[in-house]
Amino acid sequence: MPKPHIPLEDIRAQVEACRKCPLADGRTQTVFGVGNPSARVLIVGEAPGKNEDLQGEPFVGKAGQYLNELLAIAGLAREDVFIANVLKCRPPGNRDPRPEEIELCTPYLREQTRTIDPEFIVTLGNFSTKFILKTEIGITRLHGTLQRAGKFKVFPIFHPAAAIYDGSKREALENDFATLGELLRASDAEKAVAPAEQVDSSATPAQPASVAAEPSADETSAASQPAVEQPHLL
Repeated sequence: MPKPHIPLEDIRAQVEACRKCPLADGRTQTVFGVGNPSARVLIVGEAPGKNEDLQGEPFVGKAGQYLNELLAIAGLAREDVFIANVLKCRPPGNRDPRPEEIELCTPYLREQTRTIDPEFIVTLGNFSTKFILKTEIGITRLHGTLQRAGKFKVFPIFHPAAAIYDGSKREALENDFATLGELLRASDAEKAVAPAEQVDSSATPAQPASVAAEPSADETSAASQPAVEQPHLL
């Protein structure tokens, strides 16, 4: 029987009360995430920085401003998506998340993902990409390529902060967000075609029981495909 989804506000309360690791001792406040609770696109970053820790919201400051510009390239606004991080508390000195911190904190991200149920997960940077895809392949090789984690479409992209510190990544970031917009529009087009195909097929007279219908090329292809794995996140 499927596990029931936990309301986001209940998950937020769990995060705010969390004392599982020493990061809780140094935080100003937790950074749960923000955005559309039914978002089609879930954006997952790494961990809160100084400004995020002070304001309790992910991606504020220069990286947040640039993320807003990148979202616009994809035809999205901040209120369209949900933005979260792998870690909910700021690591001291903005150091990298440690494996034990990721292990203890990511159950909250799993529950957020189950509840939001996005179509696309955009992973920003190495830590979120490696966690979501369960891979050791780095973001430099994976960025801009559509991946799968169970039912979720996963699209890895450089972290916006990378372009602030290394201007050579700016073009790649902007191109990848443009590709994300194309993927969203292509998905919309597929969804629009599907109901029309159903209407057409319902109008087709049924074949006599003695006649075996030939499978379509799509059906043959689908039958040859392996079953989709359950999401790593769930």
